[in-house]
Order: sequence, then structure tokens, then C-alpha cells
Amino acid sequence: MELPEHIAIIMDGNGRWARERNLPRVIGHREGARNADRIIEACARMGVKALTLYSFSTENWRRPKEEVSALMGLIEGGISGKTGKMVSNKIRFMVSGRVHELPQSLQDTIARAAAATEKNAGMILNFAINYGGRQEILDAVRKLASEGQKPPSEWTEADISDRLYTAGIPDPDLVIRTSGEMRTSNFLIWQAAYAEYYITGTLWPDFNEAELEKAVEAFASRERRFGA
Repeated sequence: MELPEHIAIIMDGNGRWARERNLPRVIGHREGARNADRIIEACARMGVKALTLYSFSTENWRRPKEEVSALMGLIEGGISGKTGKMVSNKIRFMVSGRVHELPQSLQDTIARAAAATEKNAGMILNFAINYGGRQEILDAVRKLASEGQKPPSEWTEADISDRLYTAGIPDPDLVIRTSGEMRTSNFLIWQAAYAEYYITGTLWPDFNEAELEKAVEAFASRERRFGA
């Protein structure tokens, strides 16, 4: 079976999962964070080379302050608590997004995890935090323009790709979205131009290894044409 090199996941449905059980939304996010750990381990076992998880978007700041604070705490605690395991499992950790706008303690935690795992040669685990696809392209173009190495008329797609947050990571082959929503939500809109999409109605906390295998099997059954 053909295995996608890079899987990207829009982890949607934590709030709905909690609401269906008459629980606070933060409980749903907590269960979602626990499930992320399980899926990370499953992808590493399968031999996936890169996994990107959409953890917090630039639009998520609009949520209630209490929910945002809880999400920041869950993300920071998850990264901090799993750094040692990432080191032992040879996982290389990185973050895509406007990291400089995050709380300082989270920035420090990200920096420590990235430094501790930078020489690991196993799966790349990329957290998209304070991430927006349009913002990423804007930042890449601004960076390219500020370098002034050549005029805009000579810029290439590769020039943009090399300045995205994900520079050095292969583009995603498979994008998974849980909870059944049919939209991309500003996620990897440059990189996923030719990705295969897999939409499931399963809510993120319930998206287990068996569901992951279904997504990979669906990917393997498709003929990828890349516009040809």
C-alpha cells in the first residue's frame, strides 16, 4: 500500500464532541490533545515522514479568552511533556506560524523542544500554531522582497516555497479533516495545491488509529494526476 510521505490534519470537532456529552468545551480540547498524542505515535509507527497538525489558527484568537487560555496551556503542556519522548523516538519537532505573537512561555517551550530534537532523523512533527495560510504566503513574499536579491518579475514558485514556514518539508500528500466540515480553513493553501483530501464525519477525539488507516487506504486507492 502506498503511504503518504506527509500527512496534514485539520483536527476539528473538539467542541462538538464536548457539547454532545454536555461537557465544557475545554474538556473536548483536552481529549483532542490526548488523541493527538495517539495519532502522532501511530503515524511514526506507520513510517510517515512528516505530520502537520493544525493546532491553533490565526482566527482562533477570536474565541473566548478562557478558551484561548486553555488551548495555549494544553499546547504548551503537550509540547513540554512530550519533548523527552520525541527525543527518544527520534522525532524532529518544529512549528509553523507566527510564533513571535504567542505567549512568551510558549515561545520558550517551542524553542527548547526544537533545539532538543533538531538532530533527530525520524518523523518530522510540525505543529501549526497561530497559523494562517494567507498570512504565511504574505510573510514569505515580504521576506523575499526584503532580501532584494532579484526583481519580482524573476521570482519563481520555488522562491516562495523556500520562504514558507514549512521550508524543507515535502508538501502534504494527504490532508485529513475530521468532523465532516467541507472547507480548507486557511490551512496549507499553497502546499496542499495537489494534495488528496479525506473528509470524515468522525470528531477529532474519536479519530483513532483505525480511522487513520481508513484515510491512508483511501489515499492509496486514488490516482494522483497533479493536474495532468
